[in-house]
Amino acid sequence: MKGDYQELVDELSALLSVPATLENRDFGLIAFGAHDSDDASAMDPVRTRSILTRKSTPAVRAWFEGFGIARATGPVRIPAAPEAGVFRDRICLPVRHRGIVLGYVWLLDAEPGPTQAQLAAAMEVTARIGTLLADEERAGADLSREFRAVLTAERGWQYDMAVAALRSALGADAEGLHAVVCVTPWQQDDAPSARSLPGVAALCTVEWGAGPAAGGAEDRTGATVGPGADDRPGRGSGSGTHDRAGATALAGAAGPSARSAAGGGERTAAASRRGASDGADAPAARSARRPEPVGADVPAAPRRDTARGGTALAILVRLRAADAFSPALTAADRLRTSAGGETVTAGVAAPRRGLADLNTAWLEATSAARAARAQTRLGPVAQWSDIGPYRMLAALPANPAHAPAVRELLAPSHAELARTAEVFLDHAGQAGRTAAALGIHRQTLYYRLSRVEQLTGLDLDVGEDRLLLHMALKASRL
Repeated sequence: MKGDYQELVDELSALLSVPATLENRDFGLIAFGAHDSDDASAMDPVRTRSILTRKSTPAVRAWFEGFGIARATGPVRIPAAPEAGVFRDRICLPVRHRGIVLGYVWLLDAEPGPTQAQLAAAMEVTARIGTLLADEERAGADLSREFRAVLTAERGWQYDMAVAALRSALGADAEGLHAVVCVTPWQQDDAPSARSLPGVAALCTVEWGAGPAAGGAEDRTGATVGPGADDRPGRGSGSGTHDRAGATALAGAAGPSARSAAGGGERTAAASRRGASDGADAPAARSARRPEPVGADVPAAPRRDTARGGTALAILVRLRAADAFSPALTAADRLRTSAGGETVTAGVAAPRRGLADLNTAWLEATSAARAARAQTRLGPVAQWSDIGPYRMLAALPANPAHAPAVRELLAPSHAELARTAEVFLDHAGQAGRTAAALGIHRQTLYYRLSRVEQLTGLDLDVGEDRLLLHMALKASRL
């Protein structure tokens, strides 16, 4: 779809030399013109509230509608009404398409005010806005079924047919630039209307884990990838055996990450425990096998929530350019906020032109949302391009305890040991930095790491073992 609401509102503001505000027919804010005047009265309470809360009060709405704006076909002048909270005269430009009112443009009226010629030109701009609103209403009203069918269809002719149906419903807009957004968990009964979100072409609810796109999409070679990938040999990113060798295939891909996990500068805690250090660390190594000191300063480990299931909200957002991401980010943040709760996160896929790769885009969006939930520094709205190693971790099988070596460590009863191991690996195996980060003594750290080795059978002096453990711990948060 060509055009942009903000551009059209800015065009109106420039044409009439006053800041314009665009609202839908339910008085929900869509866009507003910049206020760069020294006249503070231009920001009266009604306009300020509309911008800050994105809606008007019932009293203000009733006052405006009393002047017949829903039936008007041209500009309507509305006097101030302090008792209704309206302190400035206004001009309303109804936004219509084929005789149906779809929204309103609001202007503050002041002497001498716009001329008739200016108002006539402004109504031509509102007609263009009406076309955009009508196209959005048509595209977003009944597309949840088509959009959901694309996201849950099996790869092959079913997917191609679903894409064709969605392409037909979207019309020429289908070949434009889009971004897919995932908001999860979505606990409301249904998806909101696309009309309430500028730039949104379609949205729908999707059962978390339903269909290949939500629980592991198939690529063009037929190999399964994603959160639901099979862990059998030759199948997906999690293929291979479940012992130490299971990390071998990933070690080469990890490259510098695997090497950095081996530590540098400071001798690793594993080497210290084995007496490979010089005399300075020898006492600590010998005492590492003593019971953990009573009363050690052990911070509470975070709860690891690896539950799957539930519902996510999928959103298809139109973009003007690949680097103009604000419509997708705005929609993600507004929907995440409306879903309520600090646990709600959103993920935004890389932009794509056309609809052919919507399943891949949905996989990226869900992976980014999971990464935002696992790592708070990434969220609450995360972009696929920003989640780094979580792009690979999200492609592992849904159950990170699929490897017997780490299964017992990931049990809730060993949460503190798992946290210790994760912090140790995050700090490149450097005992001093790890102990400082955890707020514990080195002896306590060595004891815990020895327990980790006992539970897993892994050797923390071996790079592939450390890679396997580190990936399993990170994946457990997804």
